[in-house]
Parts: sequence; structure tokens; C-alpha cells
Amino acid sequence: MFKIIVDRECGCFKRSNLQSSTEIASKDEALMKSLEMVNHMNDEFCGKHKFKVEEADNTFIIKMQ
Repeated sequence: MFKIIVDRECGCFKRSNLQSSTEIASKDEALMKSLEMVNHMNDEFCGKHKFKVEEADNTFIIKMQ
């Protein structure tokens, strides 16, 4: 299993319907989902923060830049 974790939740994230932790069976699917989340967060949130994905073992971590 591969995890997607949001490192720090800003106010926009807390108000969204996104989950801060998710497990997905496939590495490719987890990577694609984490990139989709980051793109959504960067495009739809207030713009105060920018987000990026980092990979660590079996985890994709969404962090503020």
C-alpha cells in the first residue's frame, strides 16, 4: 500500500472535501492522485501557499513550499 499524506493543513484545506491521509494499492495511482490533489490545491485554494509532492519510501507527502 502507498500513502498520500498532507503535511500541514491550511485553512483552505480544512474547508475543502479533501482527505489528509489516503492509502492506495498502486504506486502509479498514488502518485497520480497526489499530483491531482496538488494541482487542485494550487489552482483552487486562496493562493497564500503553494504545494508540492515529495516521495519518501511508500508515502507521497504533500507539503507547503
